[in-house]
Amino acid sequence: MNTSVQIAGIDFKNPVMTASGTFGSGMEYSQFVDLNKLGAVVTKGVANVPWPGNPTPRVAETYGGMLNAIGLQNPGVDVFIERDLPFLAKYDTKVIVNVCGKSIEDYEETVERLKDTSVAMLEINVSCPNVKEGAIAFGQKADALYEITSRIKKKAGQPVIMKLSPNVTDITEMARAAEAAGADAISLINTITGMKIDINRRTFALANKTGGLSGPAIKPVAVRMVYQCRKAVNIPIIGMGGIRNYEDAIEFMMAGATAVSVGAANFFNPTVTEEIVDGIEKFMNEKGIVDINEIIGCVD
Repeated sequence: MNTSVQIAGIDFKNPVMTASGTFGSGMEYSQFVDLNKLGAVVTKGVANVPWPGNPTPRVAETYGGMLNAIGLQNPGVDVFIERDLPFLAKYDTKVIVNVCGKSIEDYEETVERLKDTSVAMLEINVSCPNVKEGAIAFGQKADALYEITSRIKKKAGQPVIMKLSPNVTDITEMARAAEAAGADAISLINTITGMKIDINRRTFALANKTGGLSGPAIKPVAVRMVYQCRKAVNIPIIGMGGIRNYEDAIEFMMAGATAVSVGAANFFNPTVTEEIVDGIEKFMNEKGIVDINEIIGCVD
């Protein structure tokens, strides 16, 4: 039975990854999960300099999910290379670094610092606000996405995954722009912008007013967007958004995802990624599936 998948020439022992921002760099979760069993650990967002993040409160529970406005708090790429990479190197799993920035130059600086490291791939978070364009996210305009993708590809030493925002009119337009600019893969979806109001305090639940909605509530939207992008582009897709069990993971793969990232579910079930790996193998055995690649994009 083969559970391995390939993305941009990189082999993964199975299609199960962690979603950026929900797993740190694996240190805390290594108490609960054998990181060796995962296809990849996708790190929390890393910037060229430390980011303090947004003011608190930054997280609010919602029906079927959660809102977060963490603001991509991180200690910066130098600390990541010195502290986190040596820890991850102890495990037999691929490392994908999520990269964030406030200008294209920020992204370029970070990917150049990561060029000569053991990192397998780079996932570029284009939901960050572009400070030079009035804080419109890089991933909300096709021409901006094309420019940042092409410039990062020129600087990067690893294959590049562009993480697409669902907060757009047409997700396929963004996928095509990323592919045309040279992206090796795309991942989707990032969180959906939402809001919650505390009626007892007559104020916003988040200090930032709005936040990113994640969790099971967004899964049908995510599956639909993965399916649409699979029809629109030829590069591999990493699917995410509300995955909480192996059935959800397989649904994304049947829609067209080569691999899946598990996010919010890590917060209420720290062992969920390992359980999904085991569940996929059980499903394959029960259905007589010899190669996991047989089910990728099997629905039309």
